[in-house]
Amino acid sequence: MTLGTAPYSIRLDEALRQSLEREAAIEDRPPTQLAVRAIRSMLEAKAAKRAAIEAALERADQGRFISAEAMNDWIESWDTRNEVPSPKADITPDSG
Repeated sequence: MTLGTAPYSIRLDEALRQSLEREAAIEDRPPTQLAVRAIRSMLEAKAAKRAAIEAALERADQGRFISAEAMNDWIESWDTRNEVPSPKADITPDSG
């Protein structure tokens, strides 16, 4: 099933309009196609960020965290002969 399109009017300042038209000419595409792609990309990025935040909040609600000490020890081991694996949660609801 193909979704139809609907006209949508926006105002661009002159510099942004010129930049969009230059890029469209380079890609040999209509400026509107680039604008639609840019809007879609921005909305997808925002949705992904929102989903990541929601997932992190759900994990935080479980009360399991990695201490700053464990994280710092791991980071300090990077690029050394004694690099340690990434830390696991060492602060849990039953450890308090």
